[in-house]
Amino acid sequence: MDRRKFIKAAALGGAGTALAAPMVNAQNAKTITIVSTWPRDFPGLGLSAQRLAERINVVSGGALRTEYFAAGERVGAFDVFDEVASGNSQAYIGAEYYWGGKHPGYNYFTSVPFGMTTPEWNAWVKFGGGQALWDELAEGFGLKAITCGGTGAQAGGWFNKKIESPDDLQGLKMRIPGLGGTVMSKLGVSTVSLPGGQIYENLVSGAVEATEWVGPYNDYFMKFYEAAKYYYTGGMHEPGGGLGFGMNKSWWESLSETEQAIIETCCMEENAAQVEEAAANNGAYLARLVNDHGVEALQFNEDVWDAFGDAAEEVFEETRDHSPMAAKINDAYQAALRDIGAWRGVAEVDFSNQRNRILGLV
Repeated sequence: MDRRKFIKAAALGGAGTALAAPMVNAQNAKTITIVSTWPRDFPGLGLSAQRLAERINVVSGGALRTEYFAAGERVGAFDVFDEVASGNSQAYIGAEYYWGGKHPGYNYFTSVPFGMTTPEWNAWVKFGGGQALWDELAEGFGLKAITCGGTGAQAGGWFNKKIESPDDLQGLKMRIPGLGGTVMSKLGVSTVSLPGGQIYENLVSGAVEATEWVGPYNDYFMKFYEAAKYYYTGGMHEPGGGLGFGMNKSWWESLSETEQAIIETCCMEENAAQVEEAAANNGAYLARLVNDHGVEALQFNEDVWDAFGDAAEEVFEETRDHSPMAAKINDAYQAALRDIGAWRGVAEVDFSNQRNRILGLV
């Protein structure tokens, strides 16, 4: 076998190779136009989306030919939902909480304050009934979505001043979407939801005074440290969760079982790969932010955390009041969180805390 072909096949992994279809005539290929909420070649999130699009093309042996458009290349970042729901494109890649204005239930399929970590959320979606609720919600918009990525627990964000009490949040202008943004609003923060590609310019200009993004690996390349030196490493707003590969439902149902399986397999692989990539890099990039750029890594104190918690309780009650569907999703999510989180708390979290204490990692 040609060495380059061997390397490419090995990179696909066993599952991808097993599903790979023979090369087909280009005239018989089905085109998947994919629109993304991330800029092209965007470290972390954007590269993950491009990697997924290419993987579908390769694993299908060309039977599914992907055309990938980054944010702004075909439609704007926040326009991809309507683009796919209308059938103009076949799929989008993005964070489902961007569609909270369509229905607040969408927040639970990315992340919510004090919610599930990425492994917990994956467990709920795959084995705890979460996917069925996601399907029920998306069907109302003519869509079908599955998970295709995750970031792990996200950092609390970048601030141009220290946050030493809840009062320090009053009047602050911050980029933070989702229910986390609603929590901040209750504490006096003026919140906005900006696409990733627009955050830096707004932070530098002073249009926003603080922002959350992802974590050290992704944040490093955004150069937020040029405008804000205080980096809070623990946040309540996105403890985990995942990203969505949303498809036009009619188009999805037109695919064969094999074609659907190829898409699902590629999404599941990238779902694991993205969070693993972040975990492998976050520590090193936090050190670079601190040592090379003078960033001050901080933690919110308990008074601030308690204020977050009180506001989050209000937000969940208001979300439940939106509609029976919102209440159904919230209640299922919260029940699963308590079941799954309880075990992880007495097992993995306790172990992690003691390991880090004994090894001097904290």
